[in-house]
Amino acid sequence: MDNQPHFIYLFLLLSVITTAAGAYAHANSFTKLFVFGDSYVDTGNRNFTASSWNEPYGITYPGRPAGHFSDGHVFSEYIGVFDTLVAAPNMTIQIGLFEQLLEEKIYTEDDLKSSIALVSVSGNDYNAYIARGGSLLGLPAFIVSVVKQLGLDLQRIHDLGVPKVVVMGIQPLGCLPQFTKEYSYEKCNETGNLASLFHNLLLTTVVEELKLENGEPEFVMLDMYDAFMSAMKKHEDETASSSILDQGSGPDISGQSAVSGKSGVRTSELKDTLRPCCAGITSEDSCGDVENGEKKYNVCIDPKMAFFWDSFHPTQAGWHAIYSVLKCSIANLFQTELWGSF
Repeated sequence: MDNQPHFIYLFLLLSVITTAAGAYAHANSFTKLFVFGDSYVDTGNRNFTASSWNEPYGITYPGRPAGHFSDGHVFSEYIGVFDTLVAAPNMTIQIGLFEQLLEEKIYTEDDLKSSIALVSVSGNDYNAYIARGGSLLGLPAFIVSVVKQLGLDLQRIHDLGVPKVVVMGIQPLGCLPQFTKEYSYEKCNETGNLASLFHNLLLTTVVEELKLENGEPEFVMLDMYDAFMSAMKKHEDETASSSILDQGSGPDISGQSAVSGKSGVRTSELKDTLRPCCAGITSEDSCGDVENGEKKYNVCIDPKMAFFWDSFHPTQAGWHAIYSVLKCSIANLFQTELWGSF
């Protein structure tokens, strides 16, 4: 389904990283960003069949659908390695397309010398594994195979001449609305989060091995798990402090059940950090679905108050919160000072 982050298809170039979060590139810094990955970093490169080109996507920015899997900006604007459920190029094919562009001299050696690659693998492979009936018992072995292939892809990008390769660790999958709705958006799915932690543990080892093999710290991992958790906790605290009259407790992102007050009734569903702003009317519907001209989804009044946009993707506000946690790390990566924000 197009609303799921199954889109390991895109490859794009931001020729100057000032396009990312108002970044200002100093002399001798990296000035080109090659992005490989999925819907967490897609700025509208997929064709118009993707659900991200339908309403209500893009309602915050630019005010219309623009191919972003959010209400506005996505992560790559602030700064699956195997086949998935969508017939689109996987990570390995994306790198092949990149290699083809290099062979055609679209980008020169000088272009590469001043570039960074950002690689996003946000869980598409695991969603596909589950959707295809993969067992929980077999999941650890599958995670090992995914991370192993990802390591090969990272090395291949570096071998093509990109001096620094940054890979995004996986977010807490168990906290995505797709997996928290069974708990009424009140807690995260512990199994999903354990799978993410295992993926990130393996990926950390792979990145360290790549550093040793290449002799320099040319491979970097962004800790998306902690960034998501920190950003969600901040959102939870901020919404809780603004709703003292609401005796019901906020969601517990640690994976444990939230304890409700004795007599409180929520005055706003957006106080639930794990609840998406845009959701299908029924369990069979998704954000953006339309049937016979009738919208099959509901959208919250103010997306800026929500952390998650749909079942898998943060809102622009959510991405900004995540970026804020990672801002210093990103600035160090690009050897640049970041000014302002969207």
